[in-house]
Amino acid sequence: MATRRPVNPSRRMLESGAAPLSSSLQSRSRSPSYLSIGLIVLGVFAVIGYLYRGQGTLGNLRAVSRVEGDFSCTQEVERAIPILKKTYGDSMHKVLHVGPDTCSIVSRLIREEETEAWGVEPYDVEDADITCKRLVHRGLVRVADLKFPLPYRAKSFSLVIVSDALDYLSPKYLNRTLPELARVSSDGLVIFTGYPRHHKAKAVDKARYGRSIKLRSSTWWIRYFVQMSLEENEAAVKKFEQAAEKTWYKPNCQIFHLKSYQ
Repeated sequence: MATRRPVNPSRRMLESGAAPLSSSLQSRSRSPSYLSIGLIVLGVFAVIGYLYRGQGTLGNLRAVSRVEGDFSCTQEVERAIPILKKTYGDSMHKVLHVGPDTCSIVSRLIREEETEAWGVEPYDVEDADITCKRLVHRGLVRVADLKFPLPYRAKSFSLVIVSDALDYLSPKYLNRTLPELARVSSDGLVIFTGYPRHHKAKAVDKARYGRSIKLRSSTWWIRYFVQMSLEENEAAVKKFEQAAEKTWYKPNCQIFHLKSYQ
């Protein structure tokens, strides 16, 4: 399975200096030089401090650098796991994640106390790493086409989390997939989807997923959820927002909290 490579631009700082004309000139210019360097260092720390305060952790800063272009909402799920645990409590004990690179989410969740996790990978895992292949061998991760019914009984999981998968489905297939996601959950469905302005469609998207990505606005999604008779989980939305505010968490993807079908 092909994996995305995070953009990690590096910067080089060049130091330059001029040969002293005389010992007197060298002694006079030394103090201004030190002052300039000091001001530059203070400016760098000020910028880092501002970003750190706004995003909460250095890990989040790396996520922000990926917003423009090749940004993955599956990475956003990893960031949001502590917030989701505070929001859903006991409902996080049996979780299904659906979406590309689900092995990373399942690996992260099973390290949490009192949490069982499974995953559905919509795409081929032939090129996946050994850890992912072990999860598939153990049956914790399944490879399944989301255009067909999920291989689980109704209400098999307390919470279903989906990321990056629905953005590649046309409305025709969304009409089949979304009810399936709600069917296998008992306590709720959480959907992570990209913002239209944050992702630049590339040829690699169509090559991997079969069609170009089509990101929809929150207005479009809300209308669609109503059409599919899926209600917003207002209690979960409020808890999530309160927990996010306390930890300075700011999502880089749209997050929708929905109730399961009764």
